[in-house]
Amino acid sequence: MLGEIRFHTTFQDGDFIHKGEKVGTLTGDMRVILSGERTALNYLQRMSGIATLTYECVQILKGSKTQLLDTRKTTPNMRIFEKYAVKVGGGINHRYNLSDGILLKDNHIGAAGGIQKAVQLAREYAPFIRKVEVEVENINMVQEALEAGADIIMLDNMDNETMVQAVKLIGNKAETECSGNVTKKRLLEIMEIGVDYVSSGALTHSAPILDFSLKNLTPISES
Repeated sequence: MLGEIRFHTTFQDGDFIHKGEKVGTLTGDMRVILSGERTALNYLQRMSGIATLTYECVQILKGSKTQLLDTRKTTPNMRIFEKYAVKVGGGINHRYNLSDGILLKDNHIGAAGGIQKAVQLAREYAPFIRKVEVEVENINMVQEALEAGADIIMLDNMDNETMVQAVKLIGNKAETECSGNVTKKRLLEIMEIGVDYVSSGALTHSAPILDFSLKNLTPISES
């Protein structure tokens, strides 16, 4: 039947694949296979690249309390796939969209008139079970977030020395997240500081693709 395609895979999501290995076999009308070849390979290459980069970052953090999160910095219309790839690589999904959690950023804080007021307004309109996260940029803001009762404090674009001070000040009063300029090279330093979470947009917006190709097309004669 024209258009009927069968796919047999030799691996599962999350398996290790080495160069030269065959990941699966397609059987069906060659015209249909070739018409969807590039789209399928693009998805496979991109998601495999994200999963691989995530895995490499997770291994750096292995043995520490710091957990790796993604962000909402995803390709338009591909968020569901890219966030799934992060999970396959061993990372944790942060918010999928704005309704998934309350994160008060600098523009929210400015519009509300300060951290205290922003947290107060968020708690008034949010379910009591919803955590409130506040983005801070300096030690004074950390103190304000603590006094406002933030559940999670995001240390945004802080240098290591300031983050050390912030983590010490916060202690067990709130959970901590590091964000901004998070690179694979810097993960060891962040891990040693002792934050609870580190979020990296690079997992989804800067992961290199893996190279896959469709090879060995063989016509199947009708019996």
